Amino acid sequence: MERITRNVFAETAFRGCNPGFIITGQGVVMIDTPQRPSDAIKWKDEITKYGQPLYIINTENHQDHITGNAFFPIPVIAHQGTKDLFSMSLGSMEELKQRIQEIDPDGLHLMENYQPNPPTITFTHRLTLYLAEHIIELIHLPGHTPNEIAVYIPNEKVVFTGDNVFNNIQVFLHQAKPKEWLNSLEVIKNMEIDHIVPGHGEVCGKEVLGPMGEYIEMYMGEMQKAIDAGMEKEEVIEKICGMESLYQRPLPPGIEAYIHMIKRMMAERVYEDLSALPAAGRRQAGLTIL
Repeated sequence: MERITRNVFAETAFRGCNPGFIITGQGVVMIDTPQRPSDAIKWKDEITKYGQPLYIINTENHQDHITGNAFFPIPVIAHQGTKDLFSMSLGSMEELKQRIQEIDPDGLHLMENYQPNPPTITFTHRLTLYLAEHIIELIHLPGHTPNEIAVYIPNEKVVFTGDNVFNNIQVFLHQAKPKEWLNSLEVIKNMEIDHIVPGHGEVCGKEVLGPMGEYIEMYMGEMQKAIDAGMEKEEVIEKICGMESLYQRPLPPGIEAYIHMIKRMMAERVYEDLSALPAAGRRQAGLTIL
């Protein structure tokens, strides 16, 4: 666990997203939760050393951000889109247990009485929490998902970006709004911050925002060139999936088995965005693991 400021902590070593928490005069506010049950229990033990957990804030709906909610019986705050997609993202109990068996066999027994903990407080644009001396701003910044949010703590000069920032980790666009993502990176760039807690990768500063935007622009640019050349959709997708220059960053643990499927989902999603095609009928399997 890394102490970023006096009151802000994050963990970048868990499998899945980087959860964190903020110590306030009224209690501890959590940002996302560990995906593996065994990590969630360790995280709970660590957090309670600093105070009573008060809220969970989910930055998006993917499994690695929300599965651990169940181990913290406190209210969850999220974008309305995250609430709407929460159950679909978790999947059935059988599917969820199968996933835990794969990634955390020693923690499978912790799923015996598992009860999902979905958001009960939602917003669509912006929500501000006033907790003693702390102001915590929740800002809708579509990008990695349409419902992605940032958690900005101005008096700590820290922002949790969710998966809108990947630091030296492969960027995933399989549910992305790429054009909006570029705008969201500009919003983050203009924040008064010293520290960025990315969704994946080490805690960093604004220096990562340029390469993030450049990657998204490169991906969109290569696809637009293929579309402009008159290629059919399937030809475009095959071309983009085969461009190794687009997949040079390290993969998160456990993603190797899914990478071919994810590459295709990424290409289909960005093709739809650039071509303004409806998403009806788009393949949904596996979309919620990152």
